[in-house]
Amino acid sequence: MASSPPPPKLPIPGRRNILITSALPYVNNVPHLGNIIGCVLSADVFARYCRLRGYNAIYICGTDEYGTATETKAMEEKCTPKEICDKYHAIHNEVYKWFNIKFDKFGRTSSPEQTEICHAIFHKLMENNWLTENTMQQLYCDMCQKFLADRLVEGTCPNKVCNASARGDQCETCSTLLNPTELIDPKCKVCKNTPRIRDTDHLFLELPLLRDKLVNYINETSVAGLWSQNAIQATNAWLKEGLKPRCITRDLKWGVPVPHEKYKDKVFYVWFDAPIGYVSITASYTPEWEKWWKNPDNVELFQFMGKDNVPFHTIMFPSTLLGTGEKWTMMKTISVTEYLNYEAGKFSKSKGIGVFGNDAKDTNIPPEVWRYYLLMNRPEVSDTLFTWADLQAKLNSELLNNLGNFINRVLSFIAKEAGAGYDSVVPDAPNAGEHTLTKILAEKTSKWVEQYLDAMEKVKLKQGLKSAMGISSDGNAYLQESQFWKLYKEDPAACAIVMKTSVGLVYLLACLLSPFMPSFSDEVLRQLNLSPEENLSLSEEKGEIAKAKSPWDFVPAGHRIGKPAPLFKELKDEDVALHREKYAGSQAERSSKAAADAEANKVANQLKGTKLSDGGTKKGPKKQSGGSKSKTADADITVAKLDIRVGLIRKAEKHPDADSLYVEEIDVGEDTPRTVVSGLVKFIPLEEMQNRKVCVLCNLKPVAMRGIKSHAMVLAASNEDHTKVELVEPPESAAVGERVTFAGYSGEPEASLSGKSKTWEKLAAELHSNGELVACYKDVPFTTSAGICKVKTIANGEIR
Repeated sequence: MASSPPPPKLPIPGRRNILITSALPYVNNVPHLGNIIGCVLSADVFARYCRLRGYNAIYICGTDEYGTATETKAMEEKCTPKEICDKYHAIHNEVYKWFNIKFDKFGRTSSPEQTEICHAIFHKLMENNWLTENTMQQLYCDMCQKFLADRLVEGTCPNKVCNASARGDQCETCSTLLNPTELIDPKCKVCKNTPRIRDTDHLFLELPLLRDKLVNYINETSVAGLWSQNAIQATNAWLKEGLKPRCITRDLKWGVPVPHEKYKDKVFYVWFDAPIGYVSITASYTPEWEKWWKNPDNVELFQFMGKDNVPFHTIMFPSTLLGTGEKWTMMKTISVTEYLNYEAGKFSKSKGIGVFGNDAKDTNIPPEVWRYYLLMNRPEVSDTLFTWADLQAKLNSELLNNLGNFINRVLSFIAKEAGAGYDSVVPDAPNAGEHTLTKILAEKTSKWVEQYLDAMEKVKLKQGLKSAMGISSDGNAYLQESQFWKLYKEDPAACAIVMKTSVGLVYLLACLLSPFMPSFSDEVLRQLNLSPEENLSLSEEKGEIAKAKSPWDFVPAGHRIGKPAPLFKELKDEDVALHREKYAGSQAERSSKAAADAEANKVANQLKGTKLSDGGTKKGPKKQSGGSKSKTADADITVAKLDIRVGLIRKAEKHPDADSLYVEEIDVGEDTPRTVVSGLVKFIPLEEMQNRKVCVLCNLKPVAMRGIKSHAMVLAASNEDHTKVELVEPPESAAVGERVTFAGYSGEPEASLSGKSKTWEKLAAELHSNGELVACYKDVPFTTSAGICKVKTIANGEIR
């Protein structure tokens, strides 16, 4: 019987109550690694840290579902906005579960609670006269017959130092927030026509009138809450530029409807309603949501986001809450990340560039490795770069050779049978604090823990992780310097101290690293034979932090550990090369390449499907009376139709959009060389494709292969299982453009074939009932070490 979920957590008097949110990921695409580290993963680490410390914390998140981007995606996928939201909410949920991100509630903004709370806040703002009506100019598309929302307008950024392509709401290149009318050369995203400016009435939040309240809040809270420097800089830049009234309504259908008779056909602008999603998702978590959101004296609000989201959380959302005149739990601490870039450029959801959440799963690299790498590379003060080589280095050097090596050495030695180890029982270690080497280690460990706690309390997650890993490095040095393998025989008491202290460090590492790599910590505790639910804690009330000064006290003597096993697997060079190639370019380009590779592989094995025709009329094999096939007659007729010539490859290079294909320029004795596409990359090196004579089937119907039309077919011979492929070569004396003609044959496939060429006896071929060709020279079939070679077609089409 399935256990019922735990009751919702509520603030507890006298305890530290922490409300954690991460920027709500937009629901129109799969999140990439930059999105994941920028908000949901960082918030998850802090939430897990809070739980580890015994704080009463909840982590709230969900998908941001209203607005133009959803409508646009729905148009692209030819479905309703609701269907788009259902689809991508499930995808986001699945990705985050794989990354071991643990929400107390992962909700949605398209909920009844969202509408109810948005309306309540709106009415308070109206009552308090913070909203005004005004006429604004907006782009109207005559072709689509509607006002264009910001994201339905594309043009050039008006920022003179940028001038990049931009949407009507924000420039992704320079992060400038825009109005569509500011764009240079604006176009309707739907029909590509130039829209015109028309007047339309909207409601505005009077940010200038709220400025004094807002500035007081910012000045007090940014200091008390230790706001990250990038958040302070972005906020001050907005204040310095001067606050302007901000429109809160839009001419859309998909959104929270405005509860006002004049504006009943409009919805709230997504910047206004999306932050309210934190509140409404909490309301869907517990009906007593006000105990979290209207309880500033007992609740601390921590918010995580990327730098492009800062103004919405430090200017607009606080102004909205302040304008209600109610006692809201305002944000105390904001943690902002810069951009994580990918190899040579930026991650981009809209362009499909980078590694996405579902891609990470497909690499077979465990989630704890991805979490470690992203967090060690977290862009806290400046942009950082994801590279496959760096991921490999951090996995192999830091996780495998440092952390994993230390833990495995300790547990494996304890697990050895008596006489070589401790038979899986943790030894007693009296007077451990008097052992010089151990005392020095304990002092270092205590300092690392202090640094870890200080960093984590200040939401310096990368520094917290580095501090924990420092303990692992010191542990390895401690093992080496103590030479425990010698002490076991020479000084058993000292060896017991070293091993009991080391197993204590293993437990401590499992605790400290659990916010960063929870599945890793669970596995370490399993190998220690300790339950994560009962033992994973770093609470001051229970005295766990004090034990860092005496790590030999973490695991009691006589405790029997479980079975040790390696914790990490090496990432090899060939795997890195494979991943780098697979995830290069955009998702669309990858899809095209995958399709091209599949097409090439299909075509390369498709001689059976190649149909011969005469004068454009498709004909099947002729039959004798009684319906039996005449091999001899068929071969005489069909082989004669093959226009095979001697060709010279003048130039060969890889296809720009397909990893399995070459593109060659081949001279077949005509005025200009023919362009030929061949699926031989996996079998023949590029240098061996240059300036060599080949046999070319010239009367194959041209076919486009990934955008390049192939006008002939290079003949290649393969063994039976196609593991070895060779080009069919004419003699060196054969002239370029020389044709091969056929005059009958006799015998089975393995027998010699008869037939005289009018010009030279070089190549004969037999079309068998199975549709495959055997290539021959001077009546002798071509062979490899595997036997007779069969011709492998490299193009798909019809013989003309």
